[in-house]
Amino acid sequence: MRLELVVVSSWRLRSVAGMDSTRVDKWLWAVRLYPTRTAATDACHGGHVRVNGSPAKAAATVHIGDTVTTKVHGLERVLEVKLIIDKRVSAVIAADCVVDHSPPPPPREFTAPAFVRDRSTGRPTKRERRQLDRFRGR
Repeated sequence: MRLELVVVSSWRLRSVAGMDSTRVDKWLWAVRLYPTRTAATDACHGGHVRVNGSPAKAAATVHIGDTVTTKVHGLERVLEVKLIIDKRVSAVIAADCVVDHSPPPPPREFTAPAFVRDRSTGRPTKRERRQLDRFRGR
């Protein structure tokens, strides 16, 4: 299966004719999931990247239709490869190369502050400072 993508603007993506696979670390970097290719490679070596359910090394190839699962900033991302790219492109074009099937992030729990001082009372007293230090574990 060969796709050809031609964008009119010369500063965008010229064409991706004949590319049917690329390295997973290159693809993760190109679709802007990781800020550097080294970070994408390190994620692969650390076991944070899976291609179609199996652990992937950095040199593993991805094809159109593959599912790539990775952990980024503590969240699990499930991505489907829609288009193969191996060069970093603008965020708009990169978003067109991915179908995101990630679960929504867990809701953040609100916790009330445990120690509250009135703002207009000035500096804490010696007793309040000791209570703050005890609370902070110092």
